[in-house]
Amino acid sequence: MQPLAFITIITFLVTLGFILWRPRNINESIPATIGALIIILCGTVTLPDLLIILKTISDAAITIIATIVMAIVLESFGFFNWVAEKLAEKAKGSGIRLFWYVNFLCFLMTLFFNNDGSILITTPILIMLLNNMGLKNHQKIPYLLSGGLIATASSAPIGVSNIVNLIALKIVDMSLYSHTAMMFVPSTLGLLILVALLFLYFRKVLPKTVPTKVTGMSLPSYHPIKQGSFQKTKKDRDKFMRNVLLFVFAVRASLFLASYFSIPISVMAVFGSLVLLCWRWAYLKISPVDMIKKTPWYIIVFAFSMYVIIYGLTNIGLTDWLIETMKPMIQGNLLNTSVLMGILLSVLSNIFNNHPALMVGTITLTNLGLDPLSLKVAYLANVIGSDMGSLLLPMGTLATLMWMHILKDGKIKFSWWQYIKVTIIVIPPTTIFTLILLYYWVTWLF
Repeated sequence: MQPLAFITIITFLVTLGFILWRPRNINESIPATIGALIIILCGTVTLPDLLIILKTISDAAITIIATIVMAIVLESFGFFNWVAEKLAEKAKGSGIRLFWYVNFLCFLMTLFFNNDGSILITTPILIMLLNNMGLKNHQKIPYLLSGGLIATASSAPIGVSNIVNLIALKIVDMSLYSHTAMMFVPSTLGLLILVALLFLYFRKVLPKTVPTKVTGMSLPSYHPIKQGSFQKTKKDRDKFMRNVLLFVFAVRASLFLASYFSIPISVMAVFGSLVLLCWRWAYLKISPVDMIKKTPWYIIVFAFSMYVIIYGLTNIGLTDWLIETMKPMIQGNLLNTSVLMGILLSVLSNIFNNHPALMVGTITLTNLGLDPLSLKVAYLANVIGSDMGSLLLPMGTLATLMWMHILKDGKIKFSWWQYIKVTIIVIPPTTIFTLILLYYWVTWLF
């Protein structure tokens, strides 16, 4: 092995190890940045390569940051705690009904925002809700685990809910509109299979009854808009929150219109976040300046650094090896393309984490010499593998690792082994089913 290739591989493995280990809760962007600098300094990635990388990730990074800003504004409005209250009301005292509502909420949260944001916002609120309902630790797990899995996997249907999916879209030159047309139905049906399997697994643990009213969710600190003279009644507050929800939905829809008309989706995402910031300023008198501190800018640094490292692996021949291995198995057979590429990405994601895995997989398939339809199917199979198949192990996604960390902070006892005992039963069949369904759906469309 050449010295340059050896340094690049070791750098990747050590960087990945620190990202998964996160000693002293170190931000994942720090080891990623150090790893990227080593790759650049040793010459595996050149200056022209950096310009290509910057162009590839810029639109995706801006879109995700703008979406997170919107989520922070909604949190200022007390929107998510309002949603938790509605969750308890809609359950009408049924633990089973609450299970389905929790998963539907997590699905919508990822669709409207993104998978990481959904985990970071929804999980603490669910812990608060379940604690206030007085549930025991083992009774909380079905809601928290199913919600976490659904929130992460729900980044597959529309593509815009995951920064890596957006970067991959740019690489294969596929519009958000085309992605959704080909992916929404099979991946959503796959999510239904996943939640059904989770329900069958947990049905004996779910409490039959839960409280219809919870305390501690309606404090002024949770609902700042209640303090203003313009929002005095519960009816007014409900109307305000619904208007906010309609606006968020409109912004989300505008991303697809932008993609359809070849307008950068980041333009619409930034516009939506700016309107919400002004809305908050008018109602709560909170200046947008606080977003400088609250926005997780490290996401851009992390995405850029990881892509630099993956580009380095590509430059030393990793994708060439994958091309030689995969090309004879998938060429000329659309079903094999879907299933095998999805399985490959599932394996890579659980070994290396889905962020680098999807980048490697996407770069690989662009060099397989596939026809346009096979290329799109291979890309969508990659997304299914990295968004769904990656959930087999906790280290498969950063969202799952964050979810485990939030549970620990919330004093919820739940080990890796307990996680794997569930996912080993529900994730493989869900992933295979979705990959096969993708083949039949695309064949029917075209």
